[in-house]
Amino acid sequence: MFTGLVEEVGTIEEIEPHAGGRRIVIAAPMVVTDLAIGDSVNVSGCCQTVVAVENGHFTVIAVPETLRCTHMGSLVEGDAVNLERPVRLMDRLGGHLVQGHVDAVGRVRAVREEPPGWWLDIEAGPDVLRYVAFKGSIAVDGTSLTVARIEEGAFGVAIIPHTWQATVCRFYRPGSEVNLEVDLVARYLERLVQEAR
Repeated sequence: MFTGLVEEVGTIEEIEPHAGGRRIVIAAPMVVTDLAIGDSVNVSGCCQTVVAVENGHFTVIAVPETLRCTHMGSLVEGDAVNLERPVRLMDRLGGHLVQGHVDAVGRVRAVREEPPGWWLDIEAGPDVLRYVAFKGSIAVDGTSLTVARIEEGAFGVAIIPHTWQATVCRFYRPGSEVNLEVDLVARYLERLVQEAR
């Protein structure tokens, strides 16, 4: 379980095919300080298991299902990724509950400066937008953000300067793919309502 508060922006150092998936090596000098093999890490919204740690780098294996459901298959060497280690029970929950289970890949429609911050419009399908609520939470590439607008086929979020500098948001351009995870509570509420009918 994660909070959606990005700890470090890592860099993809190496990618190679691995049994139908991809072996991905990520440079992350801060995050690796207490990582061990078998630990989970949220990599731009995807919960991944660490298979190796050495010299400021860690390695994950993205399996075919992950490549189908996320934008992990389009990453290339040199790309930046958001990183967060799992929340500990004694930690403050500063964002919202994030599982690292990507619901869909969205696409950045627009990026514009709105001093002192920025604004993003993100396209998403109806299977995602049905869970998106005004002033509700959504994880975009693993970053906990507040929905500020909902429109046909898209939602908008305001980005504060700290988030802009501390995440991969600053690299987004129109057309950039982003991993989306809807609020966990919305998913469970829908299930409960279905069962009650």
